[in-house]
Amino acid sequence: MVAPIDVHPPSRTRGRRVTARGQILGLAHSDADVIEFLRRAGLPDAEELLDDPAWVQWRGGRAHHYEAA
Repeated sequence: MVAPIDVHPPSRTRGRRVTARGQILGLAHSDADVIEFLRRAGLPDAEELLDDPAWVQWRGGRAHHYEAA
C-alpha cells in the first residue's frame, strides 16, 4: 500500500509541499502546518499520523525538517 499523504523534499526557499493522493494541500514550514492541512482534508487525528508510514511518506530529506540541506 502506498501512503496517501506525501511530504515532498524541502524547497530551496524553505518549506515542503504536502499532497494527498496527488492533490496539493499546501506548503508546510512546520509540523503544525502539515497537521492543519491534514485536518482540513478531513483527518481529525492528524498529529498521530505524521510518523505512520501507512499514512505519511516523507520524501527527500529527513522527516520533520523543513529547510533544504
